[in-house]
Formats: sequence, C-alpha cells, structure tokens
Amino acid sequence: MSGPRYLTKSRFKLGMECPTKLFYTKKKEYLDSKMDDSFLAALAEGGFQVGELAKCYHPGGHDITTLDYEEAERQTNELLKQDKVIIYEPAIRFNNLFIRIDVLVKNGNHFDLIEVKAKSFDNEDEDAFLNKNGTISAGWKPYLHDVAFQKYVLSGKFPKAQVDSFLMMADKNAECPVDGLNQKFRIVRDESNRTGIKVSNTLKDSDLKKQILVKVPVDDMIDKIMEDGTFLKSIDCLAAAYEKDKKIVSEIGSHCGGCEFKCSEDDEAQGYKSGFKECWKKALKWNDSDFKDPNVLEIWSFSRKNQLIADGKIKLTDLDVDDFEPDTDGKPGISAKERKWLQVEKVQNGDTTPYFDKEGMKLEMDKWTYPLHFIDFETSMVAIPFNKGRRPYEAIAFQFSHHTVYEDGKVEHTGEFLNTNVGEFPNYEFLREFKRQLENDDGTIFRYSPHENTFLNHIYRQLKEDESDIDDRDDLCKFIKTITSSTSSSAEQWEGKRNMVDLWHLVKRYYYDPHTHGSNSIKYVLPAVLNSSDYLKKKYSKPIYGAKDGIKSLNFKDWTWLEEKAGKIVDPYKKLPKMFQDVSDKNFEILTEDDELANGGAALTAYGRMQFSEMNEIERKELSSALLRYCELDTMAMVMIFEAWQEWVSLG
Repeated sequence: MSGPRYLTKSRFKLGMECPTKLFYTKKKEYLDSKMDDSFLAALAEGGFQVGELAKCYHPGGHDITTLDYEEAERQTNELLKQDKVIIYEPAIRFNNLFIRIDVLVKNGNHFDLIEVKAKSFDNEDEDAFLNKNGTISAGWKPYLHDVAFQKYVLSGKFPKAQVDSFLMMADKNAECPVDGLNQKFRIVRDESNRTGIKVSNTLKDSDLKKQILVKVPVDDMIDKIMEDGTFLKSIDCLAAAYEKDKKIVSEIGSHCGGCEFKCSEDDEAQGYKSGFKECWKKALKWNDSDFKDPNVLEIWSFSRKNQLIADGKIKLTDLDVDDFEPDTDGKPGISAKERKWLQVEKVQNGDTTPYFDKEGMKLEMDKWTYPLHFIDFETSMVAIPFNKGRRPYEAIAFQFSHHTVYEDGKVEHTGEFLNTNVGEFPNYEFLREFKRQLENDDGTIFRYSPHENTFLNHIYRQLKEDESDIDDRDDLCKFIKTITSSTSSSAEQWEGKRNMVDLWHLVKRYYYDPHTHGSNSIKYVLPAVLNSSDYLKKKYSKPIYGAKDGIKSLNFKDWTWLEEKAGKIVDPYKKLPKMFQDVSDKNFEILTEDDELANGGAALTAYGRMQFSEMNEIERKELSSALLRYCELDTMAMVMIFEAWQEWVSLG
C-alpha cells in the first residue's frame, strides 16, 4: 500500500473497538459492510451540519480542505506561525500519528482543541460522563477517547503549549433562535463526489447569537483516562502495528457479532476475504464448514455469550440447559430464558418448524376489538431544529401508514400521511390526521416495537410545552393518552384504555421460527411467516393487492406479494423498487437493515435528502412515492403476520 501509514482519528477509533480491524481496514480484498457513502451518512446522522454550525460559532477561521497528508500539514504549519489563528480541520502530525482537529483555536502558546459531535448533551447534568461509581460511562468512552487521542498528538507536537480540550455538541436544553436555521446548511456533493455543506448567504449574525451547541470542557475526563498509562500503551501498540501493516490478534467474543469485515460465500468465491472468518479460524482452529453451524452469536438478547465463548462452548450444539436456566417468569407465553433455550433446542433437535403457542395467542386475540388497526411511523430527530423555540434532536414524525382488518376478514390500506415539505414541523398535522383515521371506532391498534408509543409521548410533551396558540391541544393530548402508555421518563403516568398492542412483544412471547436465526425484526419475521403459512401462500401468490375486486391499496396496483424462487419465498421488501436509484446495493442494504429497536434507516435518510439536499420536483415526487410504498409494506407485513397467526389458532 502506498503513502505513509499514520494512525489517524478514525483508525484509532477502529483499533480501540478491535485491534485486529486495523489490519483489514481499507484493503480491497476485505469487504467492509459499513456505509461507505459519506453523503448518505451525513443525511442519516447530521454530523456535517453540526460541524459546519460549529465553524460559524468560531468565525474567521481558515479551512484546510486538501486530503493530501503532506499538503494539509504544510498549510497547517504555515497558519500556525501566526500568534492568533482559528483553523478548521488542521492537520497535526506527531511521529506516526496524524489527526485532523474539527476546530483549533490558537492564542499565543495556548490551544483550544474542539471536537464536534452530532450528539445531544444535557448541560445541566454535572456528572453526565460518569457512572454512579465514578467511572467513565461506556456510552461516552469512544467520544472521550477520541479527544484524548487528539490532545496527546497535539501536545506531542507542541510540548510547551497549554492545550484545553472540548467536546462541542447539541445542547438538549437550548432553544433555536430562529425559524429555518437548518435550511441554511445544505448537504451537497462536490465535483469530486466529496460530501460537504453549502452555507446559505442568508445566514445572519442574529441566527447565531443564541447558540444551540454547547462547548463542554473534558480535560478532567482525559486526565482520568490517562492516569494508569494503559491508554498511552494502546496508542503506541496500535500505531506501531498499523505502520508495519502487522495484524494484532485479538480475543474473539460477542463483539464479533457486529464485525463489519464479513462477506458471503458468493463474495468469497469471487476472491474476497472475510476478516471475521480469519479471526475465528485462528482462534478456534475452524474450517469453512464450521461456519455453517449456528453459533452463540445468533442467540437472541443473551448476555452470557462472552463467558460461553471463553469456555469453548461456541456452537449451539455445544450448549446445555444449565447454560440458560430456562425458568418461567409467571407471565403469559414463554419467558426470555425459555425462548433462548428454545432457539438452541430446536437446532440440537434438527427441528426447523416454528414454535407457536396457540392457546396463549388465542387468549390474546380474544381481548381484541374489531376492526383491527395496524400502524407504522417513520420519524427523524435532527440536530439543528426546524423552527424557532424547538430544541436539538426533537422528535419529528413525518409519515405513517395504516391498514385495517375487519371481522369478516376484509383487509384494506385505510390511510397514510406524508409530509416532506422543506423546513416544516409536521408533528401536529401528523397527529391530527392520525387521530382522524382512528377515532371513529374502538378497534384495537397494533404497532411493532415501542417506537410509536415513544414518539407519541414525545409529541404529547411538545404539545404541553408549546407556548403558541393551538386550538385542539387538549383534544390531541387526550387522544394520545387514550392509545398509549406513559414512558418511564414522563412526569405524568398513564395507561390508555385503548393502549396499542405491540406485535413485537407478542412475537417474543408466543412465536419463534428458526429461520429468523434469533432475530425478532419484522424484516426477518415476515419471510419466515410467509414460508410456513399455507393460507398466506395461497392468498398472496395472486395479484389481488391493489386489484379492483381485491385488497384496497393506496400505492400498489394488481400487486403479488408472494413469489417463490428455488423453493423459498422472495422477501417482499426485495420486490420493491430501490428507494434511491443512485445508491449502491451494498449501501441500500445497510439502510434497510432493521433490528427490532432501530427504525427506518432508509426512510429517515430519504427524509434527510428531501430536507437538506438539492433536489428537483421529479426526484422529490419519485422519492415520496417510494416512501409511501415502503411504509405501506411495513403495515401490510403486520397484517400478514396477524393473518398467519389467526390461521394457526383456528386450525383444529
């Protein structure tokens, strides 16, 4: 590999996650499953906009834009000859360490090192970084390690200087001073396909007077990190290994489940390598066939994976009942421990059939009131608020889909909502339309995961705190309290008489299919249900969806949901046209990956694109159409899961 092999900020972060990854990173033969499109990442995370806003709070700086190490360092050194200077993205090299600091303020022999993060911070919490026992919180460690690494490099380069270090983040208690601030920071791709921010020439000093980012001093935390010397040893070890392109052999463990250096058998047949497999082969003396056997990484929500791996109990066939102690918890359905053991037991018995608690599910169904309503929200939380008075990362609900199932079995796509108007706060109109569609009967409402309940709680709080004149405020709040339960953080506690039923919870208590490999995500549960339900196969293998005398749909016409290839059902999500035509298959796959608690990566990114990037009306219309289709499938998936369960309950 050509060019200097410096340990940079991003490589240091990767090495702290797992030192072995340093050997695999940026090598073409090792496929990397993480997002490699900075434009999409910027839309999804908002980091670029926060970084640009931080520069605006430190005006008059010089921007180092070149990616060339030597040129960036030369330009930086030239600027640092000045007694007072502000530099954005300065390049600082110390031995084989190389960093680009977000904002560096030099005043004589004193430096302010400012690392900007697209993360919210409670400035009123004095011990925000610490656990109750005084140790640094695991959630904050990566951020503080990042700053500590930069301070070490800067202090090494300028040993006689005083360095004060800061994290600059969104202040969760700050209120935006003006309307439309976020629209003044547009995400763009330049001619060389690099992602950047185009700042509007309408940005005024008054827009920045009341800051929504807070600069938090972190030198005390850095001292705590540095005090035992292990951190500095880690830097030396990682830097030396990376410079010599030497692999550091790390212990395998549960963290390997999230390794990005994995690839499929088809990829391997094309000559690509799996870093994950290399690590496990070396540690366990495995061969390729061993990876075909289910192992402990697949066990759903299991905290003892590391212990089992350390004990050499890796494959599910190595485990026994004592590893789980599968006791009942006294609640309907199976307990979490019983479900984990069920997953293992089915593998050990070669049983690929679904588990379904028919009696337990029937008791649940007997409580439900027709018509049944299936709903799904698409939401966002942006760092720079849309409107005056709003706070960073306030909840934004921009879309929902709604299917209804009637007592006679009739299914219809009853309604939807989508607001992607630029710079518009959609929540209250979203809620009004949601209420309008659901208030005409007492039918049971279903969601999948706690997401919808959480966001309705957010909107309830927004309505309560909003000082503007809202005529129907009380009606909207009353409606929310009827169909939700309060969250643990809420000062007011309630349980709605029509509280939504969580299908995700029912999956965990009454249903398990080995084809999901332990996942409870609807993206895994739906294909599994389609594969095992004769009723669904018969019904949805015909083009009845959106047909004249078939199932009413607002976005599909004569559509067939169920298609079989090589004896397996094609995932209905893969039948939809790609949401982004200019996005690689790999990156789109990442956006549509869905664990049960993460919601709407693709939809959130599409919304970000429509809000914060240049787009013509044709593109906007096509993307809106795609959003409507994807969200409609989310609620139709819930309907199909319900129909399969209803079929199995009714079987003799």
